[in-house]
Amino acid sequence: MTKEQLTERLQQGPLILDGATGSNLMLAGMPRGVSTELWVLEHRQALIDLQRAYVAAGSQVVYAPTFQANRVSMPEADIPSLIPSLVAVSREAVGGQVLVAGDVSTTGRMAPLGPVTYDELVECYMEAITALKRAGVDYIAAETLMTVEEATAILDAANAVTDLPVVVSMTIEADGGLLFGGNIFDACEQLEAMGAAAVGINCAVGPDQLTSIIRTLRERVTVPIIAKPNAGMPEINDQGVAVYSMGPEVFGQHMVALRDAGASLLGGCCGTNPEYIRAMCQSL
Repeated sequence: MTKEQLTERLQQGPLILDGATGSNLMLAGMPRGVSTELWVLEHRQALIDLQRAYVAAGSQVVYAPTFQANRVSMPEADIPSLIPSLVAVSREAVGGQVLVAGDVSTTGRMAPLGPVTYDELVECYMEAITALKRAGVDYIAAETLMTVEEATAILDAANAVTDLPVVVSMTIEADGGLLFGGNIFDACEQLEAMGAAAVGINCAVGPDQLTSIIRTLRERVTVPIIAKPNAGMPEINDQGVAVYSMGPEVFGQHMVALRDAGASLLGGCCGTNPEYIRAMCQSL
């Protein structure tokens, strides 16, 4: 898929993304603290069942389970071999019915948060994105990014190794501030200028807190906007588990408001499951 093809597809109406992966795999038996990527290779059917359920619910895109598949986050892994194996699981799950996005995310180790330099991070992402391209993903989805520097490193890496579209979503505070300084509005303008095919928000907050932010983003950028929020704000129960109080129907209603505010890539993050995607599709 090219950037132009993605833009043409979005002119036909919203592109429906999937929902949460990690929390649902935990419900399927994945222990806390293990590598999701390595666990998926040993328990392929758990991801296949989940992604098939998303497709049945209405998802037109699933994210390959490559969230942390890079040499900084997984230094012992053979990244060029690991990534194609993970993408193959998603391809088996959806059977060509929907798009498969190559998932790239934060390492949390770029200076000043960690010891990794910008140039080292770019090299890390170049390796991962090259492997995703060879594995045949339809586009690159950079998500849950906490600093604009991480996002620009991914775009610099992608621009060096592929023509695939790169969509970028960042994690924000309820007021639109980024977690480590700056704001989503300035960041998305910068990312659009660097060639991002779409920009927006995932994780952190619920859809009820994003309407005005999405509306302002629509005024600030010309590329499509991503909204992939959590199922509301979580509460931590006695077992230390995050519990999300927003149900599927309410989530779906709020996602209509985000569509009307200007978002055109719509899905769910933490706390969501296929029922949330089904409810969103029905509301839309």
